[in-house]
Amino acid sequence: MIRAGAPLLALTQGDPAGIGPDIALAAWRERRSAGLSPFIYIGDPDALAARAALLEMDAPLRECDVEDASSLFDEALPVLPIAAGCDVAAGRPDSRSASGTIGAIEAAVELTLAGRTSAVVTCPIAKSVLYDAGFAFPGHTEFLADLASKALGDPVTPVMMIAGPELRTVPVTIHIPLKDVPAALTEELVYETARITARDLTIRFGLSSPRLALSGLNPHAGEDGALGAEDAAIIAPAVARLRAEGIDVVGPLPADTMFHRAARDAYDVAICMYHDQALIPAKALGFDDGVNVTLGLPFIRTSPDHGTAFSLAGTGKARASSLIAALKMAADMARKGLDDGSA
Repeated sequence: MIRAGAPLLALTQGDPAGIGPDIALAAWRERRSAGLSPFIYIGDPDALAARAALLEMDAPLRECDVEDASSLFDEALPVLPIAAGCDVAAGRPDSRSASGTIGAIEAAVELTLAGRTSAVVTCPIAKSVLYDAGFAFPGHTEFLADLASKALGDPVTPVMMIAGPELRTVPVTIHIPLKDVPAALTEELVYETARITARDLTIRFGLSSPRLALSGLNPHAGEDGALGAEDAAIIAPAVARLRAEGIDVVGPLPADTMFHRAARDAYDVAICMYHDQALIPAKALGFDDGVNVTLGLPFIRTSPDHGTAFSLAGTGKARASSLIAALKMAADMARKGLDDGSA
């Protein structure tokens, strides 16, 4: 039985040809054993029903309004219908489905900003499929920030955090080529990313004084300038500003010695300078149960830390562990906000 008053989560379908429908169905099947808060699936009900049939999964679906979702969740998977835009075949992405994928994300954000749902949880999208349909954002994170900015009328700075049982990491630069990272990296960007991370770890995760460790950009954090100037010229001044504001932070540290067990015990989050520097250790230590959390937004957003896995869609081999972790983390964050009045 779902606990009364549990936060209701908005779960987007992601790319309907990927494993989003598979893992959503599996998560609902495990709702009791995993202790999940109720969620409403936002996406194409016909595509979801077809996937359940393909997987031979007994999962009753119920199209409904958001207000009825929590009461239905124990006995059926609530669905807020948004048409995919085309016939969906498992494992066969189609750019015609982009409108439904994008529409589901927009609906989830609108519902959560209005307080009708407590958090947004997103199944994986295939950016290449969306690009073929004219999608103008590098990824989920940037699109969510744009939606938030338009709703609030003010700029929003999104921060990606990968959170697992053993490690949290944040990349300062995200979806850009590695060759462009040095030019994109600025003292202000490093400072703002770390400041938002520290604030949200306090507000969303309940850490009263989060400990931050900032990596260097270059090997050996620049080796006093011998291996690059960015560490001393950009990262060190940002660290000094953060310390002056009372934030517990160290760095820049050599990235090759930051992630062994003893080193991880000394901080709550590693702030890294580029995508793979952050995501490789995070996924190596928690691939199946890592969660992608977007900080800096006016709403809670989590996602499984993996892609669409088209080759697994409809095969029964997709694992729902990362989505279940994302759903649980979103509910925990929502409860934290309700408890302290910050939501």
